[in-house]
Amino acid sequence: MARTRFLTIAAAFLSLTIAAAPIVAQSTAGSNSWSQEDTVRIINDVQHKLGGLTHYAVFDWITFGIKGKTITLNGFASRPTLKDEAGRVVKSIPGVASVDNEIEVLPNSPNDDRVRAAVYNRIYSASTLRKYNANAGGVGRGASVARMAGGITADPPLGYHAIHIIVKNGNVSLYGVVLNQTDAAIAGMQANSAPGAFSISNHLVVEGSHPKEGSK
Repeated sequence: MARTRFLTIAAAFLSLTIAAAPIVAQSTAGSNSWSQEDTVRIINDVQHKLGGLTHYAVFDWITFGIKGKTITLNGFASRPTLKDEAGRVVKSIPGVASVDNEIEVLPNSPNDDRVRAAVYNRIYSASTLRKYNANAGGVGRGASVARMAGGITADPPLGYHAIHIIVKNGNVSLYGVVLNQTDAAIAGMQANSAPGAFSISNHLVVEGSHPKEGSK
């Protein structure tokens, strides 16, 4: 049976301090597959398309896999528009026969919105972790009207963020790539100290290692 290759989107990790995100690859075989050359091209195209999504930000996390000539999208979207846009741009890539869009749209919750802001500030205001944020700080600096009204999901911080924050019903999951295990642990502790966060699942990967297979 053909097995699926899961590849983490690299676009979120393009700060000067972080290398491209790790790739967990598994072989896929069969006549209903692309050539090696086409596979490399399509992987690059998918990464480019997803990394350029207008609505893809720090509160979202997207991965993709390949099975035959089908692209499977996984992960989490804080806004429905992101899921739709991701499926549309990937389907437009020449050679892609179909898209299995399994991205989970997170609940539209004012409480989760507040938790996102709190966790973001705890993580990216920590001096050790500021290097993972292109803006080098929390959302309190120059906060927009939408953010001050509690709408950080609709108006997320801009720029590259190596640590992505996923919130669902008050439960927080961290995804991304950091330089060492100490930074991963600090990020988890900072998130755990945020008011309103019920639980913390730390899926951060240390640069050069591989994420656990099968994780969203």
